[in-house]
Amino acid sequence: MKAPLYLRVSTRDGSQGTDNQRLQLRQLCTSQGWQIVGEYEDHESGNRADRTQFRQMLQDASTRKWDLLVFWAMDRFTREGTLATLKYLELLESYGVRWRSLTEPWIDSAGPFREVIISLLASLAEQERLRVSERVQAGLQRARQSGIRIGRPRRILDRSHVVELRWQGLSFRQIVRKLSLGEGTVRRAYQVATHAPELRQN
Repeated sequence: MKAPLYLRVSTRDGSQGTDNQRLQLRQLCTSQGWQIVGEYEDHESGNRADRTQFRQMLQDASTRKWDLLVFWAMDRFTREGTLATLKYLELLESYGVRWRSLTEPWIDSAGPFREVIISLLASLAEQERLRVSERVQAGLQRARQSGIRIGRPRRILDRSHVVELRWQGLSFRQIVRKLSLGEGTVRRAYQVATHAPELRQN
C-alpha cells in the first residue's frame, strides 16, 4: 500500500522536532512493506482544524492519492476533541483510505481486525453525536426557562450549526466565511457544544 506520513509538533521555534516521529514511522512502513509516498508536516497546535498540511492531507485523501495514512499518535493527528477525531477517521474511511497509529496499535483500520475497529468507530461517533445533540437541547431548554427569547437561543442554535458544518469537514475559516461570524465566535461555539479542548494555538 502507498502510505504518506503525518507529522506534527506544536511550535515553530525549534524547541520541538519531528525527526523522532519520522524515523519511527519510516521503520514501521518498512517493516509492513508499505511504500512511503510523501510527508505532511505541521508545526501548529493540534487544537486547530485549519492546519495547512492537515487540510492538504484531507484534500489528497479525498482524491485517493494513496491508500493508508500513518501517524505517530492520535494526539499528533488531532487534539480537537473526541467527536472531531472520530469524524476525521470516518472521513478517511469514506474516501477509501485506511489509517494507523504507531504508538496506539489498536487505532488501526489496516490490520486483521479492520471490521471490528470500523464498527466500534461508528458506534463511538454516534454516541458522541447524541451527546452533542443533548447538550444543545439542554442549552435551549435553559434559555427558554430563563425567559430569553432573543439573542441567546439564536446563539445556541448557531452552535449546533457550527458543529454540523465541522462534521461535514469544513475548516473553521470556511465556517467563518459561510456564517459571516468572527473566528473567535465560531471556535468558542464549537468548544462549548462539543466540550473540545480550548481551540487556540499553543
